Amino acid sequence: MQKPIIGVVSPCYNEELVINETANRLHNIITRLADNNIISQSSFIAFIDDGSKDATWLKITANATTLSNIKGLKLVSNVGAQNALLAGLLTFKDEADALISIDADLQDDINVLEEMILKFCEGTDVVYGVRKERDTDSFFKRNSALLFYGLMQRMKVNIIHNHADYRLCSSRVLNALAEFDEVNLFLRGIIPSIGFNNDVVYYNRQERFAGESKFSFSKMLSFAWNGITSFSNYPLRLVSIIGFAIFFLCLVMSGYAIFGLFLGHVVPGWLSTVLPMYFLGGVQLFCFGILGEYIGKIYLEVKKRPRYFIDKRVD
Repeated sequence: MQKPIIGVVSPCYNEELVINETANRLHNIITRLADNNIISQSSFIAFIDDGSKDATWLKITANATTLSNIKGLKLVSNVGAQNALLAGLLTFKDEADALISIDADLQDDINVLEEMILKFCEGTDVVYGVRKERDTDSFFKRNSALLFYGLMQRMKVNIIHNHADYRLCSSRVLNALAEFDEVNLFLRGIIPSIGFNNDVVYYNRQERFAGESKFSFSKMLSFAWNGITSFSNYPLRLVSIIGFAIFFLCLVMSGYAIFGLFLGHVVPGWLSTVLPMYFLGGVQLFCFGILGEYIGKIYLEVKKRPRYFIDKRVD
């Protein structure tokens, strides 16, 4: 039986401190799996340089020269991790039977690659890498992640709990992914929505080998908000709920104001005029903000600008 060609796709941005170690570790495990006749000798690792400003691309090309199964793809400019990952998946999807996406910082446990591949060989189209626990995270990061996944599920976004972008996708899934033309990418929601059979492998997240995370708090908030507004209309429904709640509160306050006037407990006109004015003004701004977010996304989708441009490739 012919062994599958497996590609490992790793987007990276300013990862010069870790790229050599990542290349060596992935090269060793892919070579071992090929030598053990689990995967094809044509299997490879592809690094996607997301417009790095340091020596990341130089180190990718150097590794591609010395290690036979390393490839590289350089994007013209920084387009974000989701677009960079998509560029790698769509570029290399026709060169492998399945692609595994993994971050370049070595925090995802590469030792479960074999388990992912074995599940694929058994007929699974998508294998998600899911964290067992978050004990190594800080208090803030652990609880913000729990809030993120809880909020996603409450808003009916189809997402795998404690899963980032460490996953295996078969060629069938990748061909389906290529049909998605949306600009506002949220692959953690898109992949589960495709609907092919799937399974999970569990792993413990490691400490970052070197360098610092490029995923700041503001980027994390932006990423979460993009995921919610790209896959759920719940915020728009929330506007209607808030409108109904305001109507009910206004009725209650009106009754209270009228009752207070008769008893002489309030200054005439203050409660019924000033308080609702500030309250309604704040709520209107909040609702306009949500509507503006969706209109902005429609604006970006309608323009259909390219999501990335490829500058160079090395094999």
